[in-house]
Amino acid sequence: MSLDKVLSISGKPGLYHLRAKTRTGFIAESLLDGKKIPVSMRHNVSILSEIAIYTLEGEVPLKDIFKNISEKENGKQAIDHKSSKDELEAYFFDVLPNFDEDRVYASDIKKVIQWYNLLQAQDMLDLEENNKSEEPAKDEEE
Repeated sequence: MSLDKVLSISGKPGLYHLRAKTRTGFIAESLLDGKKIPVSMRHNVSILSEIAIYTLEGEVPLKDIFKNISEKENGKQAIDHKSSKDELEAYFFDVLPNFDEDRVYASDIKKVIQWYNLLQAQDMLDLEENNKSEEPAKDEEE
């Protein structure tokens, strides 16, 4: 599944999958427990495909960061998001060495790692899409 149907809803734990649009908002299904909830337009909702992390050179889309974590962990779970601030920052430096320490807080790193682990556990990381489109181009160059 692509990240454009995965949502983070402010004030609600975990991530949600967009299921259906309604007249006043939409229906979202929790990835944690599968419960469906109505979400109105007054909720603060972020679509994961539109989230990026600040680096010293610009911004990196969340999908690229998930891909880096997946490569580092060989497709397995990342470290626990409840690890200490120093451990989280050291881990994130391995994943994204040039992230902007002034604008990316430990709480942001926690969320990214928590989201990655949740999506990985649900087998919802759609990271292969980019690899498939890149591989034929490499073959053609050789």
